[in-house]
Amino acid sequence: MHSTLTLRLPPSTLLHVTLEQFQAIAAANPDLRLERTATGELLVTPPTGSESSQKNSRLTTQLGIWDEAHEELGVAFDSSGGFILPNGAIRSPDASWVSRPRWEALTPEVRRGFAPLCPDFVVELRSPTDSLSELRQKMGEYLENGARLGWLIDP
Repeated sequence: MHSTLTLRLPPSTLLHVTLEQFQAIAAANPDLRLERTATGELLVTPPTGSESSQKNSRLTTQLGIWDEAHEELGVAFDSSGGFILPNGAIRSPDASWVSRPRWEALTPEVRRGFAPLCPDFVVELRSPTDSLSELRQKMGEYLENGARLGWLIDP
């Protein structure tokens, strides 16, 4: 039976969750876009507008085309892929890529969950409701945790 979680918190309320709690909440709510900060704060991101979704689709398609042409180099991911960063945050870039040796170093079982690594390449596409300063902080977090290249696109 599929249950739906309705999460309503006052704007100033922060909900802290452990890694295990986050994984359980994410598994029970696959339609929600969730992230966890390094300090354990649960972040629930609303769906983007149609225009932002279209731009992200084009971005993911271009990365996918490049990835297929260079399949031996690594693996590309869309915005639904979550990664456990070395600092403990669980993040889902709008698009990302991991080098083949780093990806293949993970067991098949580990690959099925949130990969415990920071992607080599991350892309964040700003939508009208995103805070530019928060996205800059997020990009800094990726770089501090091992991303080799990051694009913050502000249309």
